Amino acid sequence: MVTENRLILKHIDQSGYTPDIECYLRHGGYETLGRALKLGDYTTPEGRIVDAAERIRNEVKTSGLRGRGGAGFPCGVKWGFIDHKSGKPIYLICNADESEPGTFKDRQILHKDPHQLIEGMVLSCYANRVHLAYIYIRGEFVEGAWLLNRSLAEARRHGFLGKNILGTGYDLEIHVHRGAGSYICGEETGLIESLEGKRAYPRIKPPYFPAILGLYQCPTIVNNVETLCAVRHVVEMGGAAYARLGTASDPGTRIVCVSGQVRRPGYFEIEIGKVTLGQLINELAGGLREGRKLKAVIPGGSSAKVLKAGDRYKLKNNQPGGKEIEVGLLDLPYDADSLGAAGSMCGSGAIIVLDDSADVVAALENISEFYAHESCGQCTPCREGSLWMAKVLRRLAGDEGRKADADLLMHIANQIPNGRTICAFGEACSWPVQSFVSKFKEDFERKGAEAEAHRAAAPANIGATLKT
Repeated sequence: MVTENRLILKHIDQSGYTPDIECYLRHGGYETLGRALKLGDYTTPEGRIVDAAERIRNEVKTSGLRGRGGAGFPCGVKWGFIDHKSGKPIYLICNADESEPGTFKDRQILHKDPHQLIEGMVLSCYANRVHLAYIYIRGEFVEGAWLLNRSLAEARRHGFLGKNILGTGYDLEIHVHRGAGSYICGEETGLIESLEGKRAYPRIKPPYFPAILGLYQCPTIVNNVETLCAVRHVVEMGGAAYARLGTASDPGTRIVCVSGQVRRPGYFEIEIGKVTLGQLINELAGGLREGRKLKAVIPGGSSAKVLKAGDRYKLKNNQPGGKEIEVGLLDLPYDADSLGAAGSMCGSGAIIVLDDSADVVAALENISEFYAHESCGQCTPCREGSLWMAKVLRRLAGDEGRKADADLLMHIANQIPNGRTICAFGEACSWPVQSFVSKFKEDFERKGAEAEAHRAAAPANIGATLKT
């Protein structure tokens, strides 16, 4: 029986554990921060002096920690892009705009252990010489925003935030900014535009890489809630120890959300690559409902490409000697390389399970309606394409489609991604259509053919009714 490996979720859901600072301190909270702020300088064998901030950055880089928000970019490498020589202030933004359908992990941290996030943010800010940071939280998270503001006030009263933190001379302020409930604000440059008080239009990269021209045209770090919490554990354990968890290319633990047609939907923290999709679904999430069979799995949030039950995948990552093996869907290890080899991604860590009772046409229509509604409208392929796909799917799901609509959907979806849009929303709205239609084309064609048959028979049925 597979078990969780809880680092971030260690205390969450424990009986008696509360989100206030007194409870957090009783469980060792802010001790890692206290030790990190007392780190001294050291001299390398080459004679270079490395200060405490750089030592923390090096630990994060050594850990191999990847971002947990969706893109999976190495956190330490991202920090390394920051321009420390520009003379401009450096900002850090926590992306708490958890909007990917199927994802509900970050809100558990915000509601149940907010001080863990704050400690991770202070450590990250200290490491990168940041003195002003923001938590950009999804507008619908009303209670989460209230809890964060209360927790920030508690941290200030205890000297973990504000002026002269723990008597070290380091100053940092963190503010909570509530978004307006837009999916596109989860994209880092769209988030920055919104934080500046503008419409959340993602910026063109280059030149507007946040590490160089971010918030107020200054160097800016944007990290996800779970990523910043993981920084605390990297600093506590040491980068090398953290890197021994998970796989060589995708170290550590991550929180996975399992929803859909399973017995026990929920969130689980696992060691990356050590648990398969089958173990997540059948053991941690309780398996499918009685008498049902697996049809498909969306492994990384609604924008990830769907994987079909019964398909086989060739893997060679993490195998001794690089030997290639073939596995089924349920035997796929849950890590970035394995899911990438299968043609999908970990994304936001949201697994959506579809059993054999699911109507894939209706499921895809639901996803496409969401993306059509959430497109910011800045780029023509995305603005028009997402709407066209939603209209075609609405027609199909409403028994007004055509058999040829399956090919039409693929034609539209193929014109949107691969660099045709400013941000990755083009991929997010087109990948589900591409994967659903290619893997379940017979379902889409059958749905359209049945609608055509009904329409063809309609005049005869009307005539027969009039005669009677």
